[in-house]
Amino acid sequence: MAIRDIIQFPDPRLRQSAAPVLIFDAALNTLAADLLETMRAAPGIGITGPHIGQMCRLTVLELVPGEVRIYVNPQITWQSDDMQIHEEGSVSMPGAIESVERPARVRLSYQDLDGVACTEEAEGLLAACLQHEIDQLDGVFWTQRLSRLKRDRLVKKWEKQRGR
Repeated sequence: MAIRDIIQFPDPRLRQSAAPVLIFDAALNTLAADLLETMRAAPGIGITGPHIGQMCRLTVLELVPGEVRIYVNPQITWQSDDMQIHEEGSVSMPGAIESVERPARVRLSYQDLDGVACTEEAEGLLAACLQHEIDQLDGVFWTQRLSRLKRDRLVKKWEKQRGR
């Protein structure tokens, strides 16, 4: 396992769609382990391949210490009409946090590290995190879910904190 460099906002790779994973091998397992170690070091609760420049549809979550969830090629197949608001941020934009409204419940399909097809339903923080990370895999950086005013304020504040 290795801690990898995290791509920082506004790197254009954060707005690119990730390619599906087609090969389920030791390299994929190593990448998942590196993502977990990198996410913990950041620190964060979710990370994707694109966050470290690996443009593949791989997501690692750890909402509760020790409860690691790995999703390969995740796709949301259903979302509820009822909405929820959660504070969100990104390992690619450390320190920047804002409220984002998303569907309260989702159903997704994905594969595990062996390529086995799975489905899962999620609500609450897990649903918010899955939507956030799947957006990232689709090339939608989380700030794009904010109003223009909120996004502009957040980016200015973040750039000021970084000395830009």
